[in-house]
Amino acid sequence: MSAIKLALRNLRGAGVRTWLNGFALSLAFVAIIFGQGLLEGVNRQAERASIDFEFGGGQFWCEGFDPYDPLTFENAHRVLPETIAHLVESGQAVAILVVPGTVFVQGRMVPVLLKGISTPQTVLKIPTQVLADSTGDLPVLLGAQMAKKLNVNVDDYLTLQWRDKEGAFDAREARVAGIMQTSVGTIDQGQVWLPLKQLELLTGLERQATVVVLKPGVKPPPVAEGWKFYTTEFLLSDLRQMIKTKTVGQSIMFIVLFLLALLAIFDTQVFSIFRRRREIGTLIALGMTRGAVIAMFTFEGAVYGVLAALLGAIYGTPLFLYLSAYGLAMPGGNQWGFALEERMYPAWTAGLILGTTILVLITATFVSYLPTRRILKLKPTDALRGKWV
Repeated sequence: MSAIKLALRNLRGAGVRTWLNGFALSLAFVAIIFGQGLLEGVNRQAERASIDFEFGGGQFWCEGFDPYDPLTFENAHRVLPETIAHLVESGQAVAILVVPGTVFVQGRMVPVLLKGISTPQTVLKIPTQVLADSTGDLPVLLGAQMAKKLNVNVDDYLTLQWRDKEGAFDAREARVAGIMQTSVGTIDQGQVWLPLKQLELLTGLERQATVVVLKPGVKPPPVAEGWKFYTTEFLLSDLRQMIKTKTVGQSIMFIVLFLLALLAIFDTQVFSIFRRRREIGTLIALGMTRGAVIAMFTFEGAVYGVLAALLGAIYGTPLFLYLSAYGLAMPGGNQWGFALEERMYPAWTAGLILGTTILVLITATFVSYLPTRRILKLKPTDALRGKWV
């Protein structure tokens, strides 16, 4: 108990140096929580957007379809089996037919994927209702990034070219019926959406589809021949791997920042022990055990961890509450390579805050203990004379 009292007295006596050490450690403490919370928020938003706009409750892919291999798109279509067609007709799934094509606009030629989607549908948040409001033209829906690339606006016209089931080229004028805002780049860039029925008629691929997206919560029927079912967990695995990779890279930066803060505590302890060697000798000469002296210095270091947590809570809590309410601007959005919105909302969990706090306390205590091991070899007579081992 006397060692703890002495430690607290020494910390008060150190004055500004104590507060500076605590503040330096608190910066690393707040930065770690902020960074991890931001990544968790990005992960949640990206997964939610991907499920809402693309993956739904899982997808059926026709055999031979590979979204990462454009060479498979030409023949990636099959007649819907009865079990899946029933889900589409009842609104529990949406069918998508993928056909390679080309857009001619303003003297330019842009290769695209023509995606016919059944309308109306409520499975995905793609605003397909604009495709149902056709006035005789062939309506198409573009993402904001695609519309910017083509330099077109709503009610502008462009020319679509494709090959029908016999391999013959065909083309037709299409009107931009709508432009959707989405953070999911895989349904935006290089994509032209149009009504499934009209794409079936244009290509001769009646009642065929490439992908069928289930509504979240709908139990998938038994897999029919020529189709494969992929769960949402599987479809999100690439996104989660990407977030995990970014987490590792960010952790390295936090570790460096954390080590710098711990180095400040270590240096302070070394300097403190050297400066107070006569005090240490006196305490040992008066009967205090070396273990008690080591505990006193170690406790001083542990208090730095507590002080860092308190200081971090004072200025970190309002900052985190503000970011949770108003988010953090992220210019570029989905141009980062995954479903990233223009404004990110970090997500902090009790486990993250508690785990980081425990980490700071343990490491600060351990780093404070390291320099004190020399006290075990210290002779009181040498210490009283100002000598050091």
